[in-house]
Amino acid sequence: MLQPKKTKYRKQHRLRSQRKGAATRGASIAYGEIAIKTVDAGEITSRQIEAARRTIARALKRGGKVWIRLFPDKILSAKSGEVPMGSGKGAPDKWVASVRPGKILFEIAGVSMPIMRQALKLASYKLSVRSKIVTKEIEAL
Repeated sequence: MLQPKKTKYRKQHRLRSQRKGAATRGASIAYGEIAIKTVDAGEITSRQIEAARRTIARALKRGGKVWIRLFPDKILSAKSGEVPMGSGKGAPDKWVASVRPGKILFEIAGVSMPIMRQALKLASYKLSVRSKIVTKEIEAL
């Protein structure tokens, strides 16, 4: 699973207010022919990214090329169940990537279009944000 090798601080603030507005960086297809683009803002965990990547690889039968355009660089902490209030912030729990509407998540090239479309459709079920499938032609309009 994806996570940074080293971070400056062990724990971070949640910063949900930074998810306002549409994505400006990473909002267009750069490498592949077809991609998954987010419709909502949210947080995608490293487990969800890995599950979607595996689904794409299986659907493509290990053919073609896949680009992952997001990286989980924010740590979320959690306390275990039935712990009383107080006694500080919880232990680091999972890594997430904050996404805004319009962010490209995965790109694919090198296989026939129906197979790529089906692979991205299956991968979108693994993600916690609503998304749509876009191609270079659709995006150019």
